Amino acid sequence: MMAKIKTDVRTDKVIEIKNLYKAFGDYKVLQDATLDLYKGENLVVLGKSGTGKSVLIKIIVGLLSPDEGLVNVLGHQIDSISYKELLDLRLRIGFSFQNSALYDSMTVRENLEFPLVRNRRDMDRKEVDELVEEMLDAVGLSQTINQMPSELSGGQRKRIGIARTLILKPEIMLYDEPTAGLDPITSKDINKLINDVQERYHTSAIIITHDLTCAKEVGNRVAMLVDKRFDRQGSFEEIFNVEDKQAQPFYDYNFIQ
Repeated sequence: MMAKIKTDVRTDKVIEIKNLYKAFGDYKVLQDATLDLYKGENLVVLGKSGTGKSVLIKIIVGLLSPDEGLVNVLGHQIDSISYKELLDLRLRIGFSFQNSALYDSMTVRENLEFPLVRNRRDMDRKEVDELVEEMLDAVGLSQTINQMPSELSGGQRKRIGIARTLILKPEIMLYDEPTAGLDPITSKDINKLINDVQERYHTSAIIITHDLTCAKEVGNRVAMLVDKRFDRQGSFEEIFNVEDKQAQPFYDYNFIQ
């Protein structure tokens, strides 16, 4: 297993979620959910499909509002800030989509330039070129700069998606199923990249995944979403090296085939 950054001293919260409740009509999705993300930490969120992981992410970035509870992101209470403040806050949060979400009609260069054109109009051509080259170097794909997304492998598209997310230098990274659909070798490369991003750019991250190899290799801490709340939190070993009827099915599915 690759080495990962240890965050033993947790004092600086970048996300604080306390007693979060969210429902759609009579359907309760999150209930009394409490979770913290600390500066410099990779936090893995595990949970079955339909347990509210995607809803949680949407609440963090202000796409959904909590019905009850506290959601504080980088010192801002999400449901009480202005729309302009929310837009500014979103620039400090990077979201890496499960399907990479690249624009098929744009080259790799143009895909990476797009967030800068929209949000960093103060940058000149030279600065844009240098930042694009830095991000491609960071994900190990400098040679793809003029290629189209259709010419890339699934793993390469994931890497370019991460590069495009990183280009605004966010403080928080949100990864949605980063190894989904990838073979084991490519998945290991993506896991290493997530750790490299944490080390190089000092990001704090939430990683949503069903892949326990990913959880084990990138997570400083694991939080398991069960019955609408975070039932178990701790290191990978603390979560899975005990007999627990909620945790064991995840382990058995991933490692006992």
